[in-house]
Amino acid sequence: MNKFLSIVVHEYKKVVLKWSFLVGTLLLPVLAGVFAFVPAIIFSLKGEPTRIALIDRSGTVAVRLKDNLSAEKMAERARKAATDAAVDITPSQEEQLKRTSAQLVESFIFTDIDPAGRSLEDIRGDLTSRITADEFDAYLIIPPDVNDTAAVYEFRSRKGADFITNDSLRDALNSAVRSQRLAEANISEERLASIGKPVVMDAKGLDDRGGEKDTTGLMIASFVIGLMIYITLAIYGQAIMGAVVEEKETRISEILFSSARPFTLLFGKLVGVGLAGLTQLAIWIVSAAALLTFIALQTDLSQLVGAVPEISPLMIFYFLIYFLIGYFIYASIFALIGSVVTSLQEGGQFAFPPVMLLLVAFYFSLAVIRDPNSTLSFWVSIAPFFAPITMPIRIMAETPPFWQIALSIGINVLAIAGLVWLASRVYRVGMLMYGKRATIPEIWKWIRYA
Repeated sequence: MNKFLSIVVHEYKKVVLKWSFLVGTLLLPVLAGVFAFVPAIIFSLKGEPTRIALIDRSGTVAVRLKDNLSAEKMAERARKAATDAAVDITPSQEEQLKRTSAQLVESFIFTDIDPAGRSLEDIRGDLTSRITADEFDAYLIIPPDVNDTAAVYEFRSRKGADFITNDSLRDALNSAVRSQRLAEANISEERLASIGKPVVMDAKGLDDRGGEKDTTGLMIASFVIGLMIYITLAIYGQAIMGAVVEEKETRISEILFSSARPFTLLFGKLVGVGLAGLTQLAIWIVSAAALLTFIALQTDLSQLVGAVPEISPLMIFYFLIYFLIGYFIYASIFALIGSVVTSLQEGGQFAFPPVMLLLVAFYFSLAVIRDPNSTLSFWVSIAPFFAPITMPIRIMAETPPFWQIALSIGINVLAIAGLVWLASRVYRVGMLMYGKRATIPEIWKWIRYA
């Protein structure tokens, strides 16, 4: 036991004390913070307004366009979009809408240009030269007949990449033309909006007791959990393979075999690296919680919080169990691969099959989300290689009977025992083989060798 604990501590320190581990562990929360706040800061910066020469050949759209780009109208459209999406606007979000709308209004400076009977070609040439002379930044030409659905509304700008300003202008122009068409047809916008208002469908799931539950955030939460397990298992499974190959290339294994049994060495390595993975995962979770807490203090996250599915302590316990199951299953496979290859580059080629198994399990999880109680969901949630990803998602979607969870854990624990035993048999011989790739018949002899 002392030797086993020494191996666990050694492997844990070897992984945790590496600069790559420290940088990778700390870099992810930093990058998350950067991606969360930097774009908001950038888009909040007030840029130079776009000076637009406006030529309204119809004589009816320009006034409506400018009115649509007022702060009140822009905030009203954003509010209506949120309402149509069945989202309640909180007071803080209302204030944010007003601030954003006011900022967008300041992005436009219109100058009306009288066509004065000039041809379209002359207008284009004159406006282009004035833009070149830095008198304007862009021009917008409105055709004479707004009822002509084939008419082209010409917008030319030297700020073509300013998608925020361009999209706001496009939305306002569409609304202005639509309003003018309705006015000419003697149809009120209120009546049209009433007719075209989408139905409100209250969609909720039912739990095993017949009670209602909100499944709005289930898809996202399940996807995040599945992706997190997939990435973590892939990373630390290959870390095991790298550690085994490194010992083989440096021939440290010859010294290690003289002090401990191969099974003890391998299992201690799996446990040590696994604890390092849990350490990194815990740091990431704590960092994410801190980041979300900070954001919650700055903004109103009531809608987001309401969409998060209820996660009980028992679910967290099951998540931890299946994370460990998945780790030991795939780490054993990667350790076996590391024992038979001659270099890390060669190991990367043989690592493709277990990574594909993880990917298939992730895809199966999508079917589990759709129907947690289907026959397919049952089998993939108890099958080794798939259960570490599919069962936690199934438990979150709709907790299955306890006997299915117990059966799944039992089958996968037996699979771990078999895989660790198999990997240790290959490990004890393969680590002493140098310069030659092992064949399948040779590996079979290693397994049978007493």
